[in-house]
Parts: sequence; C-alpha cells; structure tokens
Amino acid sequence: MFKHSLITALILVPAVGFAADNTAGAKNHRAAVHFIRADANGDGKLSRAEVEKAVPHLARRFDGIDTNKDGQLSRGELNAWKKAHRGERQAKAAERFRHADGDGDGAISRAEAEKHAPRLARKFDLIDGNKDGKLTQDELRAYREAKRSRKDKA
Repeated sequence: MFKHSLITALILVPAVGFAADNTAGAKNHRAAVHFIRADANGDGKLSRAEVEKAVPHLARRFDGIDTNKDGQLSRGELNAWKKAHRGERQAKAAERFRHADGDGDGAISRAEAEKHAPRLARKFDLIDGNKDGKLTQDELRAYREAKRSRKDKA
C-alpha cells in the first residue's frame, strides 16, 4: 500500500508543479499582452496618456507606480507595484466576499447577492458553475479567469 502511495505521489508532484508553472506562465503572458496593447507607440514603456487610455483605473496611481520618476511606467515598475499590492487586493476581495455572504456559510446565495452585491447578482447564473444556487470563492475565481481569457483572445 505504501509503495503504491509513494509511486502515485512521485507521479503527481511534478504534474502539480507543471500546472502551477502553467498558471503563472499564463498570467505572465496575459500581463505582457496587456502591456504591449497599452504601449501605443511601441517604445516599451507606458506614458501617462497611454495608461489613461488603456488602463484608466491605474492612471490615478501612476505617480506611485513610477518609482524612478521618469514619467513612464516600465514592465518592471508595474510588476513590482502589482506584487507589492497583491495582498491588499486579496484582502479587499475577501472582505467583499464576507460582506456579500450575509449568513457566513462560505457561499453567496442569490438573495445575498441581490441584497449586498447587485452587480454580482446580475451575473449570478453565469458564475454559478455547478448551478446549486450559491456562489463560492472557487466559482468566482473560475469566472474571473474565464473572463480574462476571453479578453486576451479579443
């Protein structure tokens, strides 16, 4: 029994690592594609005007992201900013989920979405992958990934 478990583990561990690498690789690829699309003049940096046009929600943070104060954002500056603020974004997302999950059962019902998260309620049927009438964090994550993937193909 132990021998079979060990063999299975040795087979699966690299597969899990490969899947994680693929996920990270896909995110890096998406980020590169978005950067290239936003870089209208193709100089490898984003000016304030390019950011305002392509990524308006980052425009108000431009000065904080532009660490070398050259008036342009490099991929490195953007990556460093995203990495530094990842925990903050995750905490905000978790808080929004907790707020919408009125009864604290770890899932958002349609009624909870309608009451606490109207934008989420409008997309409820699209997000509810298993059609059980509740949205889990995994379903929300899968929906966001699918949405990003569709944007990348557009």
